[in-house]
Amino acid sequence: MSLFQYDFMIRALIGALVIGLTAPALGIYLVQRRLSLIGDGIGHVALTGVGVGLLTGQSPVLTAVLVAAIGAIGVELVRERGRTSGDLALAVLFYGGIAGGVVLVGLSPTGTGNSLTAYLFGSLTTTSTGDLTVIVVLGLAVLVTMVALRPALFAVCHDEEFARVSGLPVRALNLLLAATTAVTVTIAMRAVGLLLVSALMVVPVAAAQQVTRGFRATMALAMLIGVVSAGAGVTLAGEANTALGATIVLLTISVFLGLAIGAGVWRLVRRRMIPAAPVSAAEPPDVVLNH
Repeated sequence: MSLFQYDFMIRALIGALVIGLTAPALGIYLVQRRLSLIGDGIGHVALTGVGVGLLTGQSPVLTAVLVAAIGAIGVELVRERGRTSGDLALAVLFYGGIAGGVVLVGLSPTGTGNSLTAYLFGSLTTTSTGDLTVIVVLGLAVLVTMVALRPALFAVCHDEEFARVSGLPVRALNLLLAATTAVTVTIAMRAVGLLLVSALMVVPVAAAQQVTRGFRATMALAMLIGVVSAGAGVTLAGEANTALGATIVLLTISVFLGLAIGAGVWRLVRRRMIPAAPVSAAEPPDVVLNH
């Protein structure tokens, strides 16, 4: 008997595949900017948005998107103006977000430990058709944006000053990146939970970097790793009755470890297979002089 004869498993698979494809497409820019942990901070602000939705009777996913986007844009503006360091801004975001979320969820009529756990650790199998529609629409919008604006976003993430001199709208692109990060974190919370969402954005990119060199190739492989891990994670979690989000993340980490070990072994074999060029006694090696 197939697990995918049930509608909730089909919804879980579709949502996981969309998130597995979208999160690494955005995560590669965050890794490039050394902001791998920003998803954690924004995730905790999204928890406040969940609390607002439960308290007001609105869709928690939509209110979380709105609150997380406001928080992410605020952090980007603070970072840009240099009033405080990026890590301090993220710390404020982290603690304020989770504290506000816990308080608001507790005050809401449906605020129970189970509902809070579902958002912290993910509960994609309980996703409604409406939630799935939001995940698919927003996920595809982020994916198209990341792919279509790849040259400009890469330039800003690689060298912001050079991008500004080249005439690119650096502030607008930074704000766009902050907003799409908030959207991605929010839709991914239904799959892997707010406490694990950064892993799905960063680990596939780190895995792809073990075997690729170019930015485009790394992005493509990271998206492939993300979507395969997400699909396999849903299937394995359904068969083994394990937590879906944690299973997806563990599979992604396993791919990273496998590629890292494989790449290390391959480099070692290549060094042993290619002998060092002999040095002629009549021709001493070149000496590099520092002027």
